[in-house]
Amino acid sequence: QVRLVESGGGLVQAGGSLRLSCVASGGTFNIYGMGWFRQTPGKEREFVAVIDWTGARTGYADSVKGRFTISRDNAKNTVYLQMNSLKPEDTAVYYCAGARLFFGLNIKNYDSWGQGTQVTVSS
Repeated sequence: QVRLVESGGGLVQAGGSLRLSCVASGGTFNIYGMGWFRQTPGKEREFVAVIDWTGARTGYADSVKGRFTISRDNAKNTVYLQMNSLKPEDTAVYYCAGARLFFGLNIKNYDSWGQGTQVTVSS
């Protein structure tokens, strides 16, 4: 497992942008596939974006494709989620997650989780 700490959440108006960061420690970051998930009250945690351990492959939920970009900087042990054209329905707690040598959207494969960061998009 690797320890993950998210930052960058906050309040933004619809159409605006935010960049979330997730800093990893206590593990070998460059062998961890990383994902972003989000959760709203009363709903299950849902997949948002994923990136493999090298950054060569990425994937996105249909709801965010074209608006969100996941990236990583292994030299800084950090994964990012750039969120553009934000919508009120993007409001959620966003979680960073890691899975050793895994690339995919299956939440059950992720065993390292951050504490979450709140993103609120106003109308």
